[in-house]
Amino acid sequence: MPLIESLVETRDNPLAVVENMALRNDWSFERSVEDEIAIAVAGRCANYQVSFTWLDELRVLHLGCSFEAKIPGPRMPEIRQLIAKINEQLWMGHFDLWGQDGTVVFRHSLLLDGGVSTSDRQCEVVLGRALDACEQYYPAFQFVMWAGKSAREAMDAAMFVTAGRA
Repeated sequence: MPLIESLVETRDNPLAVVENMALRNDWSFERSVEDEIAIAVAGRCANYQVSFTWLDELRVLHLGCSFEAKIPGPRMPEIRQLIAKINEQLWMGHFDLWGQDGTVVFRHSLLLDGGVSTSDRQCEVVLGRALDACEQYYPAFQFVMWAGKSAREAMDAAMFVTAGRA
């Protein structure tokens, strides 16, 4: 493909930028439809399923990042409280509890209206911030789901920062 065609395709569909990012990082990905790409990313705490979706009519690139978490039914109210407490701390993006399966998802969107196009760096930063948020709060979700902790106790543990070295 000539360079000019490649640049036009990238500008018209930001998922080409995301696909190139996945290739550069040697991440497994699937792009079965034109407006979505699913990427598997290994983190320190969990393996993440990242989905970028291009909503052309809104000119929005949406990111959804989830991790495997089977939330026991009785813990759902406490998980909802935890999500609310976490979202109060976030400046960009937010956590959500999706549908009947109760999947915890970090979501963020980039508005690309008015001739704005996405860049490699922009996609890397958005994905990096999503993964950072998931890594930071993953233990809090585990504390609530499996250790029976309250949302407040889990947040206190997640926000604890160690200073110095042992």
